[in-house]
Amino acid sequence: MKRRHFITLLGGAAAWPLAARAQQQALPVIGYLNASGADGYSDELRSLRQGFKESGYVEGENVAIEYRWAENQADRLPVLAADLVRRHVSVIAAASAPASVVAAKATSTIPIVFLVPEDPVRLGLVTSLARPGGNATGINFFAAELAAKRLELLRTLAPAATRVAALLNPAEPTIYTANLRDVEAAASAMGLQLRLLNASTIADIDAVFATFASDRPDALFISSGPFFANRRVQLAHLATRHAIPAIGAGRVYPEVGGLMSYGTSLTEAHRQAGVYVGRILKGAKPADLPVVQATKFELVINNTTARMFGLTVPSPLLAIADEVIE
Repeated sequence: MKRRHFITLLGGAAAWPLAARAQQQALPVIGYLNASGADGYSDELRSLRQGFKESGYVEGENVAIEYRWAENQADRLPVLAADLVRRHVSVIAAASAPASVVAAKATSTIPIVFLVPEDPVRLGLVTSLARPGGNATGINFFAAELAAKRLELLRTLAPAATRVAALLNPAEPTIYTANLRDVEAAASAMGLQLRLLNASTIADIDAVFATFASDRPDALFISSGPFFANRRVQLAHLATRHAIPAIGAGRVYPEVGGLMSYGTSLTEAHRQAGVYVGRILKGAKPADLPVVQATKFELVINNTTARMFGLTVPSPLLAIADEVIE
């Protein structure tokens, strides 16, 4: 091999890593902001990536993702959102109401795709569902608005219940307000005695259940929200120890031994959000993308837990359940 040819080849080989790095740096970057922790979100993230893929984007190939988790510490969200803005990400996917509100305050120019359980108009994220009008659009998955339905399903499975406790988290004010309003109205309409209990920390949850030793409710309504979703194992364990039929907002609760849940499919909501992120990367404007209102709801019942409580799941309830865990 001639010396000049060898040098040319060597120079090309040395340039390959530089070219690869340049290509990687040129990839559009998606910022993912979540008020919760990464634990338990593998299915949702898989669905988010599926949404990207449906829009022609694959993580690590033609798009990069920067993940930011607040680990249920709300005061961390502004710092994490500011970091994504400083990095000039192409889109922010905000996977909770607190994360979405903070992201909207952090930037008025970077597109935001939100996943929120409350009315995004009431949260100030969009001017209308049909024409959002600003730099944000996304998915409304109705977690809080389903409080009345959850209470109805809980009463169906535990028909003898007359005294119901509602566990709420005041540290998530928008979720707290919506759940409080709806569960109070539903309990009143059903003639139930409602006891309101607040918990914002692990110790708070333990303290709430400790009161059940002397004043035990017939059933427990667990509010929606990222904090209680993250504490699902603790909640399922304590509800079982005290033999209190309880209903949660997401399927993650019965999957770890809780009695039942009813709520929007968060995996499907994440997939839809991934599709919207892809459309924005291709040039669509958030102002022109109508807010998607979730239409897939899931009732999940853990029949093993029901038997432990001495409950027989009524046939009509079994018939409408999306999944029965045995």
